Amino acid sequence: MSQLNAPIADPASVDAAIERRYSVRAFLPTPVPRPLIEDILRVASRAPSGTNAQPWKVYVLQGAVRDELVRQVSDAHEAIRRRPELAAEYREAYDYYPRQWVEPYLSRRRHNGWSLYGLLGIERGDKDRMHAQHHRNYGFFDAPVGLMFTLDRVMGQGSLVDYGMFLQNIMLAARARGLHTCAQGAWNPFSRIVLPLIGASEQEMLVCGMALGYADESARVNAFWTPREPVEVFTRWVDQPGATRDGEASPQG
Repeated sequence: MSQLNAPIADPASVDAAIERRYSVRAFLPTPVPRPLIEDILRVASRAPSGTNAQPWKVYVLQGAVRDELVRQVSDAHEAIRRRPELAAEYREAYDYYPRQWVEPYLSRRRHNGWSLYGLLGIERGDKDRMHAQHHRNYGFFDAPVGLMFTLDRVMGQGSLVDYGMFLQNIMLAARARGLHTCAQGAWNPFSRIVLPLIGASEQEMLVCGMALGYADESARVNAFWTPREPVEVFTRWVDQPGATRDGEASPQG
C-alpha cells in the first residue's frame, strides 16, 4: 500500500495519545522490558529531520549504570546547594531558557511553578521543600528507565528542531503503550558528569534527559495537569498580504 494513502484506522487514539501525554513526576519501580523500549524508539525514529540527517543519539540507562548516574549527579546538586559558587563548574551546552523572562512567558512559568508547589503543599519561601522536589529530577522521579539524548556538536541549531519532533514521538509512542514520561532539561548543567558516564564522545552535547516508566497513580504529584492556551491566542490567520505596524500579520476575514 502506498504511504500516501495508508489509512489511520483510529484517529481518536492518535489524538488521545497527544492530549493525554503529560509530565509524570512519580513512577512505579515496575521494569520496562527492553523489546518495548526498542519498539518505542523504532516508531519514534520516523520523526522528520532536515535532509534526513536523523541527528539523535539515545542512551538507555537501567540498573547499576542508572543508579550510579543518579548518585553522582545527586551528590553534585547537593554540593551546589551547600556551596553555590560550585554552580559555575556546571554549564549547559545551550540556553534552554531565556536569560531574562518577559511576558507572557514569565506569568506562565510562575503559574506552572506555584500550581505544582501548591498541589504538594509547598508554601512560598519554603526553600527546603522546593529544593527537595527539584532534586527528584536527579532520581528520574524513581522511573526504572532513564534516557539521555545527545547531539553531535558539529550540527546546527536546526537539529534541535528535529530533536524536538523525535522526543515528542517517543513520548507519544510510550503513552500509546501505557507508559508515561517526563522530559528533563534539569540534567543539562551536569553534562560533564553525564556524558563520560554514559560513554558519549567529546564531540557530543547533552540535549536533555527523560524518565520513562509506569506512573504511580497514587502519587499526588501526578494529578498536576498544566493548562494550554486556546488556539486563538497563538494563531494569526493570514489570508491577504499586509502587516500591522508591530510586524504581525493583519487579521483578515
